[in-house]
Amino acid sequence: MSDRDQDDKVRLDKWLWAARFFKTRALAKAAIEGGKVHCRGERCKPSKEPKIGDELTIRTGFDERTVVIQALSAVRRGAPEAQTLYRETEESITRRERAAALRKAGALGVQTEGRPTKKQRRQIRQFADQHQGGLRHPWQEQD
Repeated sequence: MSDRDQDDKVRLDKWLWAARFFKTRALAKAAIEGGKVHCRGERCKPSKEPKIGDELTIRTGFDERTVVIQALSAVRRGAPEAQTLYRETEESITRRERAAALRKAGALGVQTEGRPTKKQRRQIRQFADQHQGGLRHPWQEQD
């Protein structure tokens, strides 16, 4: 079997690994089985054979990328070569950049000013006593 024939039939988990979306094939397989990779809008299996032109949606961490497969490869090479295997859509790039800017600005998640002071802790305990019957710690006496 020639090298070209082998590249025509490649598993999806192996392609994701070769395209450097995941560090190992095991991580790629776990992501596919966990529903983090969709092919043409549908969940797929690690053994699926991707085709040139297929659109994949890949969620890693906070980012979600939509890529179109440009070439197939079962061999993991350097990052510049791996980037030639796919093309990320313009919509995906703008969505990722917008989400990164929001994360950087602190718009997502809860921000506090640090640890509560002793006075704030007393107020929290007082509030909890009134609304939940109190927060009891093992070292506190029972009533």
